[in-house]
Amino acid sequence: MDIKEYIESGILELYVAGILSEKENQEIYALLLKHPELLDEVLKIESAIVTLTAAVSPTDTKHLFKAVKEKLGITNTNDTPVRPLHKPGTNWFSYVGWAATLVIGLGLMWFVNQNNNLKDQIQTVETDKELLEVTLEKYSNELTETKQLITFLRDKDIIAVPLAGQAVSPDSYAKAYWDKKTNTVVLDVQGLPEPPQGKVYQVWSLTLNPLTPTSLGTIDDFSTDDNKLFTIENANATEAFGITLEPAGGSESPTLEQLYTLGAVEQAS
Repeated sequence: MDIKEYIESGILELYVAGILSEKENQEIYALLLKHPELLDEVLKIESAIVTLTAAVSPTDTKHLFKAVKEKLGITNTNDTPVRPLHKPGTNWFSYVGWAATLVIGLGLMWFVNQNNNLKDQIQTVETDKELLEVTLEKYSNELTETKQLITFLRDKDIIAVPLAGQAVSPDSYAKAYWDKKTNTVVLDVQGLPEPPQGKVYQVWSLTLNPLTPTSLGTIDDFSTDDNKLFTIENANATEAFGITLEPAGGSESPTLEQLYTLGAVEQAS
């Protein structure tokens, strides 16, 4: 049970006002015995109502007759007891004033509570709207990127180079899609394992005779990119692509003992 939400619902004010059904009163009474926080809130509500009614209740008329005598100058101390002709009636005006104040107080509390709830609902709607806009923008960008990738891969001049796993990781694999016209390579590394802490994958452009490696950069976002698709630039006369595992920041030359995948460009022809 959410105590705060129950208090803010306004039902305790209705309980204090005595306008709930007998069943509802019994249920709330059971909750008051179980939750001291609710009992404390009811006492606060009753105290607030007493304070409000005190400000508008009529003053006590017990000494009204004495005050009138003093105003008229009657100083006779041998007061003869006066027997009232009828039994004094109930001061209904006092009760009516109390009830009116109670109703007004409850109405004000209900209005404030409803106003706060409305503000919360408006804030929730605005937050949901902002989240929806961000989500739509994200999906829109992803859709645009996907369309661009599809267009890129369907280009008849794209060279697809499969990279097979090597001795250090035989089950690894990758694929390079090379567009010589734009010097762009899209690298699919879904088949590589997660690199250890402090290590990164580094991509190499290789010429085979003699063997000359040229670094195309490191894959720093491997762990955070779900698609495992990375775009790199390659303006070299590449004869093969290789991927090695290197210390964070990359290496000047490939660590051949950590060569994970390798593929020759000619294999795609």
